[in-house]
Amino acid sequence: MNLDKVIDERRSVREFSDKKVKWADVLEAVDSARKAPLAGNHCNFKFIIIEDSKKKNKLAEVAEQYWIADAPMIVIVCSDDAPLENIYYDRGKIYARQQAGAAIENFLLKITDMGLSCCWVGAFPDEIVKQILKIPNHIHVEAILPVGYAKFKTKAPKKSSLEKIISWESWGTKKRPTGVKDPRTM
Repeated sequence: MNLDKVIDERRSVREFSDKKVKWADVLEAVDSARKAPLAGNHCNFKFIIIEDSKKKNKLAEVAEQYWIADAPMIVIVCSDDAPLENIYYDRGKIYARQQAGAAIENFLLKITDMGLSCCWVGAFPDEIVKQILKIPNHIHVEAILPVGYAKFKTKAPKKSSLEKIISWESWGTKKRPTGVKDPRTM
C-alpha cells in the first residue's frame, strides 16, 4: 500500500470482529513505532501488549469504554520523561510527548497498512491503569490502543479543509503573499 492510501484509509475503529490478530503483526507495528523521530535519538517509550481477557475487561471498565475489551489485543504506550529531561531539561517533557505521539502515529499507520484496525484512546484514569499493569509511578501512560479487524467498513470522517488550518507567514494570514516566488518554478 502506498503512504497516501494508508493515511486515507486509517480510521478510529471501535467495533472489532472475532478474528484473531497475529502477535507477530503487532510486533511489526511496534517495530514501525520504534522508528519514529527521536530527540537526540533517545527512545523514551515502551509498549505493553495485552491479550489476557481479564486485563482487557478491567482496562475497558476503568476507561468506561467497554468496546475496548472486544479487541483481540490491546497495546499500551508508555513513556519516561527522565532520560530526555536529563539532556534537554524542561523541553525534555515536551519532546517526550512529541515522540510518543509520533510513535503512536507510526503504529497506527502500520496497523492500517497490514489490514488491521485500531483506535487511539486517551481517556482513562492513569493511576488505575498503572496499578492494573504494574507500571511504575514515574512512567506516563500515553495511550491505550485496541487492535483487531474491523467488524464493519467505515466511511472516512470529515476533516478540516487545508484553508482552515494553514496560515501564511504569520498566524491568521489566510492568503499567500503576492510577490513571493514559488521555489518549484525557479
